[in-house]
Amino acid sequence: MRCVAIDDEPIALSIIKEYCDRYGDIDLHTFTSPVEGMDFIRRTNPDVVFLDIEMNSHNGVELAREISTQTCVIFTTAYAGYALDGFNVDAVDFLHKPIFYPRFEKAMEKVRRFMTASQAAPDTDDAISLKVAHKNVVVKLSEILYIEAMDNYVKIFRKGHPMLLPQITMKEMCNRLPTDKFVRLHRSYIVSIADIEKFSNRKVYLRHTPQAIPVGRKYIESYKELQNSFK
Repeated sequence: MRCVAIDDEPIALSIIKEYCDRYGDIDLHTFTSPVEGMDFIRRTNPDVVFLDIEMNSHNGVELAREISTQTCVIFTTAYAGYALDGFNVDAVDFLHKPIFYPRFEKAMEKVRRFMTASQAAPDTDDAISLKVAHKNVVVKLSEILYIEAMDNYVKIFRKGHPMLLPQITMKEMCNRLPTDKFVRLHRSYIVSIADIEKFSNRKVYLRHTPQAIPVGRKYIESYKELQNSFK
């Protein structure tokens, strides 16, 4: 298991290292510099990140928002009041300092459960597998009406089913959807081509919803090509 620990206190990092060695099967890299640690995380996409929240130069909760949703984040801090903030960014666990080994072990077992549950099924011509709250959900492409961006998540609005909030960026979502079935018309919207009902004043209207999808300036050419294909 590939892990990274970021904490501006060397003693705290030495404890994490001792526990990782004791737990076994962990390749750990430690950083007292949040900048260097985050650079390493972006380059390597580790399985787990141990992240202190209150550091001299950075806030761990804000840094966690930049970490891939495929990485499990475990916050480590002496301030219990940050626990809610940690879970609001979908942290797998929250370790309150001083950290004792039994609690560390419990957090690592939770990571293993999440990693097992998040093993993605391969995409097919008819469906994709998306990570929702650390679990994989298979979504039929025919159910998707439109998709709206929300930070490092997207909202997937479906026909006859509840809205989903998977942990994936809009760019990643675009790369996984077939271009003959979906089109991006705005930095914040992807729509199902088959469900387009009409075009009006740089807006697209879909069946099954009153929501009008705006067309961004950057996507005007795609919009015009789409209009022409409906003639």
